[in-house]
Amino acid sequence: MDNSINLLAYAQANDGDVFHYHDKKNLECDLVVALRDGRWAAVEVKMGMHEEEDAAKNLLTLAADVDEQRMLKPSFLMILTGGRYAYRREDGVYVVPIGCLKP
Repeated sequence: MDNSINLLAYAQANDGDVFHYHDKKNLECDLVVALRDGRWAAVEVKMGMHEEEDAAKNLLTLAADVDEQRMLKPSFLMILTGGRYAYRREDGVYVVPIGCLKP
């Protein structure tokens, strides 16, 4: 199953889109859910074990690089996993199993 399909459906239902992000500093994000009103969220897809720390670090770096004069800070940062439990990390990044996304 393509993980972006559920996020794309959510974004489109809320007048938005889903993009991949990659900049000239080689900072990358698997999915960016962007709504027309300027709100957005960054999502890293990590189905393997032990990838959470790197994914969170990447998301936090991306959020810190946002030019607040040009755009809003992300509404949330999320790691989409193959795990069993959803929770919010101490750094504010959400960890959400793919099973929590409705088809």
